[in-house]
Amino acid sequence: MCGICSEQQVKLERVAMIEYNKIYINGEWVAPSGEGTSHLVNPATEEVFATVPMSFPEDVDKAAQAARAAFIPWSQTPAVERKAYIDAICAKLKERKDEMASLISQEMGIPVHFALGIQVLGPISGLKIFGNLAETMDTVKEHEEGYITIKEPIGVCSFITPWNFPLFQVIAKVGPALAAGCTCILKPSEQTPLSTYIFAEVCDEVGLPAGVFNLLPGKGSMIGDELSSHPEVDLVSFTGSTEVGVDVAKSAAGTIKRVCQELGGKSAFIIAEDAPVEKATKYVVKDSMFNSGQMCVQLSRIFVHESQYEEALATAKKVSDRLVVGDPTSTDTFLGPLSSMHARESVTKMIDDALANGARLVAGGSDLPEGIDKGAYVRPTILGDVTNDMPIARNEIFGPVLCFISYKDEAEAIALANDTDFGLSSGVWAESKETQMRIARQLRAGQVKVNGPAFSFAAPFGGYKMSGNGREWGASGLVEYTEEKAILTGG
Repeated sequence: MCGICSEQQVKLERVAMIEYNKIYINGEWVAPSGEGTSHLVNPATEEVFATVPMSFPEDVDKAAQAARAAFIPWSQTPAVERKAYIDAICAKLKERKDEMASLISQEMGIPVHFALGIQVLGPISGLKIFGNLAETMDTVKEHEEGYITIKEPIGVCSFITPWNFPLFQVIAKVGPALAAGCTCILKPSEQTPLSTYIFAEVCDEVGLPAGVFNLLPGKGSMIGDELSSHPEVDLVSFTGSTEVGVDVAKSAAGTIKRVCQELGGKSAFIIAEDAPVEKATKYVVKDSMFNSGQMCVQLSRIFVHESQYEEALATAKKVSDRLVVGDPTSTDTFLGPLSSMHARESVTKMIDDALANGARLVAGGSDLPEGIDKGAYVRPTILGDVTNDMPIARNEIFGPVLCFISYKDEAEAIALANDTDFGLSSGVWAESKETQMRIARQLRAGQVKVNGPAFSFAAPFGGYKMSGNGREWGASGLVEYTEEKAILTGG
């Protein structure tokens, strides 16, 4: 573990404090430029279980200079070699999959058995895809008009990633950057940095050239502006709240760098009038309660035809009431705690405000789940009689709370679904292919899930409107890290 962690192996049942004291710059584990420590609190136990150092503006400059020096040689490394490095990283990450699943669970509450799949193994498979795409950077396209076009890496990239999918979001950015031939500076969420330490250790272990990947844990308030505005950075990619995304874009504007953003969401799910309402409702409740609802893609506004509305609410209550809330280390648990006590306070306040504004409590509520007396737990909550103008239907909740809204006809359902500032994800459940495609094509969102598919690490992912710009994952994700060059010849 490079001598920077107090333990040699992380186990599911932890007794020792995890203590990191260095950051990773230019292929070396070094002390940060200043003093400061983040204390990580397990939201299930409310106890501190790990500490990591803070990074400072001086560290950003050191990392940026290292990434700039590494860029030319890395960008000129043959694609087959970049792929080999990525494949080696994938293999080493798999060796530590259980360790990472446990750490992510302790950091933000997701049950360990879910963390292993969606938080760890899924992203590793996505990274493998980027490795396979590296060779597309060598494509030379000849045009009849007498010129050729080639793709080149954009340069030095800084990444600011969120807490709800720690490794997932890191790989969504670092993966295509490495495949394209870019160099990276990563600032993970101060709440969930531990899996990124493992990622850095793995990069070091496989011999990734110095400066290609740099890790700067710490607070966005301390180094976010420097990561966005530094003149040696050519691209900044941010995932987080829309409000912070605006600040990142403003900070980056002075140096005319590319800005990629995956921001908030308030996604709609339309259950068409011809759909099997029970089946569709069962799907959307379980899908949207996953990760305790802490997902920007959560299908939190559920539109049901007025003739099926009460049936949908009854089904939603039945499914919600059966979801097990509790110990994240138990394989029986569906919902662990929210990421923090602050998050719990925010979500429960939104529930109470919704009820005060006329929503009907169908299931759940703001009290702690039965049998639980501590931790950031929130009951899976179903709200009926919600209207699209209520704050609960306008604002991102980031918790296990679903709003059911009735509609009169398909046109109204689509209009209500699109009546939002966001456009990240969406969904529809319908019987006929014609209805599925008709509705999906009219939803103003970057992704539409039709009849309950699994997440695809090959499909483009990103938003419309205030949900951001740019695309992540798959071939489209690689494009964000490239420049297109035209070479014109005179004979």
